[in-house]
Amino acid sequence: MGKGCIAATKYFLFLFNLIFFIFGATIMGFGLWILLDNQSLIAVLQDSSMVLKVVSYILIGVGSFSMLLGFLGCLGAIYEIRCLLGLYFTCLLLILLAQVAVAILIYFQRDLLRKEASEIVSKIVVNYPGQNKTAEQAWDYLQRTMQCCGWNGRQDWDMNLMISNSSLELYPCSCHNASLSPTNVADSGFCQASSNDWPIYETGCLENVGSWLFTNYGIILGICLGVAVIELLGMILSMGLCKSVHQEDYTKVPKY
Repeated sequence: MGKGCIAATKYFLFLFNLIFFIFGATIMGFGLWILLDNQSLIAVLQDSSMVLKVVSYILIGVGSFSMLLGFLGCLGAIYEIRCLLGLYFTCLLLILLAQVAVAILIYFQRDLLRKEASEIVSKIVVNYPGQNKTAEQAWDYLQRTMQCCGWNGRQDWDMNLMISNSSLELYPCSCHNASLSPTNVADSGFCQASSNDWPIYETGCLENVGSWLFTNYGIILGICLGVAVIELLGMILSMGLCKSVHQEDYTKVPKY
């Protein structure tokens, strides 16, 4: 490989590792968001699910490791250090295999994850309003923004202890259909209806979340494929540069 090709490979690898460093920072930020956010479905689930908390810590760890890997890759590319390039290739290969394993695990455990999410939301709905304020605020936010009511539908709220034990016609304010009167209702808590025909959204949040995922599956798939392509490109470039450095070192060895 000529010197021009080696230089091009070196700087392409440096650019790739800069992108990989930013990618690692994004993953770590996403993991921190799962832990700290209190305004989404993730907050509802992570507040009651140890599995999701573990996943958030794993994301933070993977993001930190990716940032370190990107930094080491930059050093290996600029200074042409063979041991760092080999270590970099090995780590990228392990990360790629781990991502494939996680994707397969999520696919085959999707029914179990759906069941666990349903149980967590049902517990929140039954005890609402209770002591779990963070999860309840997140659930109210989800129902308002996704324009849905309950996980499977409005019938989920029939199990709520306050609604079932009250002589008044109460319904969750966050389920209120904005196109129906009254228009000035609270964002959380319970509102009073004039009849048992609640002015709410009838669709369950499970259906709306599923529709959102189906609508945006192309973007999600594109991001996943883009990450995989970037990792494969980094592996190819690191091996190409490592081989070139080895050949240069071999040609510099004096022959007797």
